[in-house]
Amino acid sequence: MLGTGWWNTGAHAAVRLSESPFTLGVASGDPGPDSVVLWTRLAVDPLAPDGFGGLPPNVAAAGVIYEVARDDQFRDVVRKGVVVASRSLGYSVHPEVYGLEPGRHYWYRFRSGDHISPVGRTRTAPAPGTMPASLSLGVASCQSYHGGHYTAHQHLAEENFDVVLFLGDYIYEENYGFTTDHSGAPLPDHMLHERMSLTDYRLQYALYKLDPHLQAAHASAPWITIFDDHEVDDNWHKDTSPGTPDPVRFGRRKAAAFQAMYENLPLRHTQIPAGPSIRMHRRIGYGDLAEFTMLDSRQYMSDRASRLDPNATMLGGEQANWLIDGFSTSRARWKIIGNQLPMAEVDRDPDPAVKSFFGAWDAYVVERERILTEAYNRDVDNLIVVTGDRHSNYLMDLKTDYDDPGSPVVGTEIVGTSISSGRDGADMLPAGQDYLRANPHMKFCNFQRGYCRLTLTPDTLTNDFRVVPYISRPGAPISTRASFVVENGVPGSSPA
Repeated sequence: MLGTGWWNTGAHAAVRLSESPFTLGVASGDPGPDSVVLWTRLAVDPLAPDGFGGLPPNVAAAGVIYEVARDDQFRDVVRKGVVVASRSLGYSVHPEVYGLEPGRHYWYRFRSGDHISPVGRTRTAPAPGTMPASLSLGVASCQSYHGGHYTAHQHLAEENFDVVLFLGDYIYEENYGFTTDHSGAPLPDHMLHERMSLTDYRLQYALYKLDPHLQAAHASAPWITIFDDHEVDDNWHKDTSPGTPDPVRFGRRKAAAFQAMYENLPLRHTQIPAGPSIRMHRRIGYGDLAEFTMLDSRQYMSDRASRLDPNATMLGGEQANWLIDGFSTSRARWKIIGNQLPMAEVDRDPDPAVKSFFGAWDAYVVERERILTEAYNRDVDNLIVVTGDRHSNYLMDLKTDYDDPGSPVVGTEIVGTSISSGRDGADMLPAGQDYLRANPHMKFCNFQRGYCRLTLTPDTLTNDFRVVPYISRPGAPISTRASFVVENGVPGSSPA
């Protein structure tokens, strides 16, 4: 399959290049107990206007060698093969490497001609039926390149996580008036307009991936990714886009955005888009300790007549049933749901009426109550929802009915702040005080930049809100602003 870039199609000549084509780094993702998907994309001139990374048009495809080893010096190489970087997929490759041992680290790299890529570290999932002693999990989202420096990624890379969940807004489709890169150098004119075409989106991913801290974060651990809105257009849902109201044009824009997303992330062949649609909701097990259920609300989010509209849906009927069915089939101690938009109620002021955010689960109350009630009725223990989007840190109880103070707590939602979106942020804003007064199920609120560090054992899940004081300039230190623990079998959380 020449066009996919993930399958070994036989011998293909490497392109002879005078400069390294591995300017965008390496990555791995979606770890299984015996496999992982690797990624790189060839680009000698990543911001070349045509979006093909400076490779000439006469290069339709090129062979790229990958190596996987048990050590970072590659003395013990366990898998080696050739994959095809095709022009039709922006010279990206996604080799899916099988036959690996469960629950262990591996190192990987790529070769093209005389050039060798940076080395990445990955880790396979533990075998099904085994109970690992621990899991170190990073959770991040919302990395507007123009919002500030990727200092949080610099620190995330140093955490040596087993897995990183990225919950959306990997790129932003606009530059919001910023005209320089993270080094302060001016961006070329063709990088300054809103991203609309496949070429545009390829260039935006290239700009983001040129950042060394993002490259280091990818190289440090396997990532499991989902998207939110800015990978396509702000506040889009289903077949509707405020920035592209014509549905035909938006379909073409969405298809371009999805293809560029696949080309630039460590996704398996099951995530190859089909025009303006892509299958991103999926489950990934981590032995019997954890299971990651990754959701997709954007492609299925319907319009609604009111927040209590019984027909309104975030997930669509098929995905919602798939999620609920998983409550009964999962053997995992910790059920982790990766989610784009806050699920728990967030009332924005203490007045009696609920003043909620547009587009979050608060606008789809009936579906939320159905899902959380099903979790309660099916005796789901240790339900943890991790969420991005909000550029804020929240810790909240998940309840079956937020209008009933006596309704049961069925789980915990951890809303993680942004890597860089929203500029420097603040420890507390006036709105945060209103949130805490209006939402008794909210136990913490903070508006700094950073990520979440989750440590899972069979007995506890501990979340650390890791924050930096600024991103408007490089070099900020990292600290833990607050920590909360969830005990096995006990709904809700408490300060650690």
